[in-house]
Amino acid sequence: MTRLMMILFSIISTTLMGVGMIAALTMGYDTLNPLLVAIAIGFVAAFPASWFIAKQITSKG
Repeated sequence: MTRLMMILFSIISTTLMGVGMIAALTMGYDTLNPLLVAIAIGFVAAFPASWFIAKQITSKG
């Protein structure tokens, strides 16, 4: 499951970081610090999301 989680993480993290960056830019935060915060939040949120999705894929039920 760890290998699947890491593969999913590479896709999910870039997606969530991109969504966070677009959301920050849309709200008018166009300086470096708000963009880095939005990207960091997307990166951190990708860990539990990829773990949950990998768990759902590998479950037998």
